[in-house]
Amino acid sequence: MWQIRKSAAEPVEQQREKNREEHRLVTIGDAGAFAKRDKHTDLKVELHQRLLDLINLQALDKMSREQIEEEVGDIVAEELAKQNHALNHAERKALVGDVLHELLGLGPLEPLLKDPTITDILVNGCDNVFVERYGVLEPSAARFKDERHLLRIIQKIVSAVGRRIDESSPMVDARLADGSRVNAVVPPLALDGSLLSIRKFARIPISMDRLIEIGSIPEQVSEVLRAIVGSRRNVLISGGTGSGKTTLLNAMSAFIDGRERIVTIEDSAELQLQQEHVVRLETRPPNIEGKGEITQRELVKNSLRMRPDRIILGEVRAGEAFDMLQAMNTGHDGSMTTVHANTPRDALSRVEQMIGMSGVDVPPRSARAQISSAINVVVQVARLADGRRKVVSVSELTGMEGEVITMQEIFRYRQTGVSADNIVQGKFEATGIRPRFLDQVMAHGITLSAELFRPDAKFGE
Repeated sequence: MWQIRKSAAEPVEQQREKNREEHRLVTIGDAGAFAKRDKHTDLKVELHQRLLDLINLQALDKMSREQIEEEVGDIVAEELAKQNHALNHAERKALVGDVLHELLGLGPLEPLLKDPTITDILVNGCDNVFVERYGVLEPSAARFKDERHLLRIIQKIVSAVGRRIDESSPMVDARLADGSRVNAVVPPLALDGSLLSIRKFARIPISMDRLIEIGSIPEQVSEVLRAIVGSRRNVLISGGTGSGKTTLLNAMSAFIDGRERIVTIEDSAELQLQQEHVVRLETRPPNIEGKGEITQRELVKNSLRMRPDRIILGEVRAGEAFDMLQAMNTGHDGSMTTVHANTPRDALSRVEQMIGMSGVDVPPRSARAQISSAINVVVQVARLADGRRKVVSVSELTGMEGEVITMQEIFRYRQTGVSADNIVQGKFEATGIRPRFLDQVMAHGITLSAELFRPDAKFGE
């Protein structure tokens, strides 16, 4: 059996002081005023602190979870007996599980992270946790003992990726081991207790078939998107926060030929491309001294030297939009990216604004000309009132008329009402416009039925 307990040579009080130093965090005001101190939470945190005093943390790396669970269970039983806590078998098993979450994982967040139905975890202070299921926010029973407990979990997350969070740096973006995105804000910026937001990373990427199954896109429209990707049209996916832009980008990327070399560039690696020849790049934030930052723009420039067939940029936010358009205009056809915007027209306006953020003096008309020649298709996604995500528009850029970029909508989602149980009702419909990219589609040997574009064609719900 592994020697999980520390040797007697290391005084418990000395190690306890060391642990206190490791977990000493900045707290503002009376953090305990925010806490709901139920007995189970108090006991769990108390046992966790006691375990830090008793066990050899280095030995944990060499043990399986089953071995750790067995030995921790024995120690917990001993400690409970010393303190005369009477718990039945189920309560003791649940307590051991919670203590293991504290010891090896992220405490009260562990069950939420393992729940596949949860997509977002939102912590508003130590006693206020919300989760998103199927697009709808709902309160969670998860609680932290107090503000210090929540801060310790946040420190555990950010320290794992070499970051820090405290009064001098009270806001941080990080990533969990499974790729989930994390944002944390602590006092003094957060007035009512530390804030933690986790956007969970899907272990199994959502495919286009799954999007069709859940009604996010009709099969007929997905056929057109497949043809757009196959014919190497440049695509801009537009939508609001949490509307499913990255999910759709990932699903569309599955249509790329496996023989092509793909370079992906992201702030936080989320894309899960299935092709064999994929090069993944991720930005780097500045270090504690404010140095060493590598931006998306630098990565886009560097990627052009890596002989990519396609460049996939997770999201354009600033000056990298200019370099991405240059890449699209200089032989990297079939590239894709996303942007935050509420309509296709707004998406183009945002890209134009980002060109101005590049530091290059580009006249407005020239910037619009670059956009109209680089981007072929804009796909708009939205999060409906009932929480569901849908593709609501597919539009094609057709050129310039004077100072204005011309665009024609090929498909749109028309909402017709709301059911008695608050489910949004509507249908996808074709506008009757034959897209110009059909010539390129046919040139690549891809066939699309003319019936898809008839003005009376309706799909889906």
